[in-house]
Amino acid sequence: MAAQGTSYDMVVGDSQWLGTNSTQGNYIELTDFMNENNLTDTVTPATLQYYGEYPPASGTYWAYPTEGDANGWAYRTDLFEDPDEMAAFEAEYGYPLAPPETMEQLMDIAKFFTRPDEGLYGSAIYTQVDYDALVMGFQNMLFSFGADWSDENFNPEGVINSPEAVAALEFYGELYECCQPPGMSNAFFAEVNDAMIGGLAAMGMNYYAFFPALSNPEVNPYADVTGYFINPAGPGGEQFAALGGQGISVISHIDEERQQASLDFIKWFGSDEVQKEWGDVGGYSANKAVLADPAFLEQTPYNASFAETMGMVKDFYNIPGYDPLLFAARDEISKYVLGGEGDPQEIMDEVARLHSELLIEGGFLQE
Repeated sequence: MAAQGTSYDMVVGDSQWLGTNSTQGNYIELTDFMNENNLTDTVTPATLQYYGEYPPASGTYWAYPTEGDANGWAYRTDLFEDPDEMAAFEAEYGYPLAPPETMEQLMDIAKFFTRPDEGLYGSAIYTQVDYDALVMGFQNMLFSFGADWSDENFNPEGVINSPEAVAALEFYGELYECCQPPGMSNAFFAEVNDAMIGGLAAMGMNYYAFFPALSNPEVNPYADVTGYFINPAGPGGEQFAALGGQGISVISHIDEERQQASLDFIKWFGSDEVQKEWGDVGGYSANKAVLADPAFLEQTPYNASFAETMGMVKDFYNIPGYDPLLFAARDEISKYVLGGEGDPQEIMDEVARLHSELLIEGGFLQE
């Protein structure tokens, strides 16, 4: 992109690339094209917003939602449906053992199945600090606890350090401390899957893109007894999941003929018929008709929860300056979650302070 190269016609890019590449002129604007070809109406609003729209709430689009993805959960149905386990759980917690619908239930179940003497732990969650894994995992709790990174005016004060955000951090730290399998202080998708495949975890947080391995009996000895559920609701009933996946954009540096060919491809690819075929071969479609199709919902053990999740995704910032914002949050959150250091309110106050400085520096927030 920096060299304005012409090797590629299109890129399937992460949402965090959207602000930089649109403002630096590396993507062509797709607003009129997508509106005229009904592509804005055929995908879920959340995926259109986070994969394609910049600036936020502008109605200006730079990408077509292509590879839908978000965090969900896998769980061991043989443990959850074992009569002795069910009886013991209900006796201890006062309600039936089932896939959790709330964060409180998630914590109860994680603690119930944490049995170090048996080599079993309640949950496997993201903790890797190399890039965005820890922040993406934490967001599942942050959003569902009713908090966010900032308000609609990019002001983080009183938002990312709100009581709800602090409670989300406390929850994520407790889940790691109580119930994470040993050796998983730097865990992302591969390590979470390994914990499930190795029989170490009763539940595992992961992107849907990595669930095919868990449903494959040649890879996972527990494939036939692995189920899937959506990210549970928080204390106030709000329910969201951290976004993954990508949208497809057209490179501005290629000639008009190649740009038109790219637009023709996106128009074809975005049609309901082709999106159905995309889903049939394992693609993670954001198309509303596909996500409501009974055939798609029943095609894999995780498609039904994936389809529901695609309507409840939220995302981190997608503005230029993404990396400093991410790293500031990661570094502070990791102190508490992984290091057991600091007061959670002070941690989130520092995230708010650092983010305010960065957003002012980037021109998104006034001093």
